[in-house]
Amino acid sequence: MSRPLLAAAFLLVAGVSAAAAQDASGPKSGPTPVPGTPATLANDLRPTFVAQEPSDLMASKMIGQSIVNGANETIGSVADIVLGPDLAVKSYVVGVGGFLGLGTKYVSVAREALQVTRVDDKTLKAVINTDKDQLRAAPEYVYLGQQPPKADAAKTSDAAKTSDTGKTDVPAATGTTTTQPAQK
Repeated sequence: MSRPLLAAAFLLVAGVSAAAAQDASGPKSGPTPVPGTPATLANDLRPTFVAQEPSDLMASKMIGQSIVNGANETIGSVADIVLGPDLAVKSYVVGVGGFLGLGTKYVSVAREALQVTRVDDKTLKAVINTDKDQLRAAPEYVYLGQQPPKADAAKTSDAAKTSDTGKTDVPAATGTTTTQPAQK
């Protein structure tokens, strides 16, 4: 038992002495490092810092903001804000209907259609001149990349109806259904 302990101690001392010998070899050859200077920006590249003014509205405060109509009935809420190429507000995506986000339909209303005012320092009020039924009847807002191209959608629906063997995708007569494996 003492031999393995003695061997380990010997290896430890040998490793430490070899490391000390490398450090004591003197200065290393090669270029001497030069202290760097901090990077500076030209005046035209410096960022401009802006403080919030009392009339400014924060996008984070708009998302989730309830929207009421002229009769002060809540008819939806702001789900998203669409910006144009100039980064100005182009439209508001409004969630209407549903319960706790389930069954909610999203429609886009023009910036001019929604009047947003500040009630006090912490409260905003969003008013639109319409009712819930008109918003539900509006075309659904589809985010780019969320809807497959029309040609591919037709192919996908046809392919789902029949398999490679030409059989239709119909549940078995015993009342069982086929299911797809869960994706990880």
